[in-house]
Amino acid sequence: MKIYIIAGEASGDLHGSNLITSFKQDKPDVELRAWGGSKMENAGANVVKYYQDLAFMGFVEVFKNLIPILKNFKFAKKDILSFAPDYLILIDYPGFNLRMAKWAHKNKIPVIYYILPQIWAWNERRIKYIEKYTQTRLAILPFEQAYYRNKNVSVHYVGHPLVEHIENFKKLNAEVFASNEKPSETKTVIALLPGSRIQEIKKHVPLLIPLVQKNPSLHFELALAPGLPDEMSQYLLHAFPKNFSITDNTYLLLCKAKCAIVCSGTATLETALFNVPQIVFYRTNLVNYLIAKVLIKVKYISLVNLILKKPLVTEVIYPIKQGKKLEETFNELLKMEHQVQLCQGYDDIRKHLGNKSASKECSKIIFNI
Repeated sequence: MKIYIIAGEASGDLHGSNLITSFKQDKPDVELRAWGGSKMENAGANVVKYYQDLAFMGFVEVFKNLIPILKNFKFAKKDILSFAPDYLILIDYPGFNLRMAKWAHKNKIPVIYYILPQIWAWNERRIKYIEKYTQTRLAILPFEQAYYRNKNVSVHYVGHPLVEHIENFKKLNAEVFASNEKPSETKTVIALLPGSRIQEIKKHVPLLIPLVQKNPSLHFELALAPGLPDEMSQYLLHAFPKNFSITDNTYLLLCKAKCAIVCSGTATLETALFNVPQIVFYRTNLVNYLIAKVLIKVKYISLVNLILKKPLVTEVIYPIKQGKKLEETFNELLKMEHQVQLCQGYDDIRKHLGNKSASKECSKIIFNI
């Protein structure tokens, strides 16, 4: 069997790698060609395009990068036809992948969509594409199955892949994780998770620098996604004061962090599953903000609040520079009673997500199509 996988982001690379591992266990002779990153490569896929070359986000940024995006479409179509897969698996990355689904359907290539587009948040019209151009749909959020059922579209709920992945990490690093529960003589560590893309990091760092400067008694550690250029590390070390360091291992950082300041995205759920109190923040330009205000239908930007359907973690959104808001919110986060409240709420998230092994569920469904 031959499978082609397209993942366009760091989270897609992570979830794709676990999927590939399950595929190899169930069908050792499966041939895998992919767009992704080092994790998918190490799991056994032949990666032909890396997600670092694909990460354009925001309405304005996509418009500015139309030429490389169109070149990526052209390359994908040619490469898929040459490989002639039995299935095309699309992981998240909807702006690109839904167009690929339409093309693959026309070329009679069965499409499996894993981590469905968040049409319940915005652009509900995409459901027509999902229904018409995908053969199998694999959802990772507990409320998605009911949402799609109400639209008469069949969807399999496989569980959230982070639940399995983080539990495996905790087992492999039991001593490190347990040490987080013990008092430490070193400075309190605050995790900074500003996003996985260069574009995100550069727009978020100016918001974080004043916070680090005003709290010299704390140690701030920033997690960089693997694969980013060395120039980014040098830029950050130069920009921040001395009570700051960098790591390329987000999970080890979350094992020791007292609390975290997290860019909206998958990292908000990761932080919750590590039981680390957090603030969620995001900065965009005014044009993107105004467009999003019109199009987006949900109340929250963090997965934590979306899953719980209530505002557990504080969300700070920046359409323009408002440095004071993040500082005020951070002071609240440092209060013990607030941290206890957040951790109690995280217990409810685990109940909502369940304990399914998402990658094994996916593999089972795909190989029984």
